Amino acid sequence: MSQEAVCLEEKLRMLPPDLQREVLDFVEFLLRKWEQKPRSRPQFDWAGALQDLKDQYTSVDLQHQIAKWRVGAS
Repeated sequence: MSQEAVCLEEKLRMLPPDLQREVLDFVEFLLRKWEQKPRSRPQFDWAGALQDLKDQYTSVDLQHQIAKWRVGAS
């Protein structure tokens, strides 16, 4: 058992039973939350979607436009 697990177990034993139950409830909540996360690899099916605009805009043009959007300028 890891040192962290031993430390956690010791601290858990120091709690009164009602708080031990609360810790258990929280751990179960975290496990459910962790299990719900999708485990698939990201899809990049959007890549190349704007290929037809590559002659109109450079990456620098797009960076400048994004910067304007971030600060709320037009």
